[in-house]
Amino acid sequence: MAEKLQEDWLDARLRDEAVYIDDGGFTARVVQQLPLRRQSRTWRAAILLGVTLFACIVAYLVSGRGTFLAHTAEFLVAMPIATVCTIAGMCCLLVTIAGASAAVSKARS
Repeated sequence: MAEKLQEDWLDARLRDEAVYIDDGGFTARVVQQLPLRRQSRTWRAAILLGVTLFACIVAYLVSGRGTFLAHTAEFLVAMPIATVCTIAGMCCLLVTIAGASAAVSKARS
């Protein structure tokens, strides 16, 4: 983290000390010729959401209208409580390890 602060300070100092090079208006002409920025991506988000919803519905219908969920629930109910608790504990441990590794990875960068 201290390295990042030092790099930011150094970067700011170098930017402040940079000498402006007159280009005779070249940069302004190039910027004017650039295409306009896209307005918004709301349509893109709506299309992606719609396609995702459609895919979920198709997967639900193709999978036998969710009967696999009922079979899985029956299977879990028939398991001994110790096995269910062990599986739940292992899942909690896995999620905790994944979260901790993500936090450590983010702290390093």
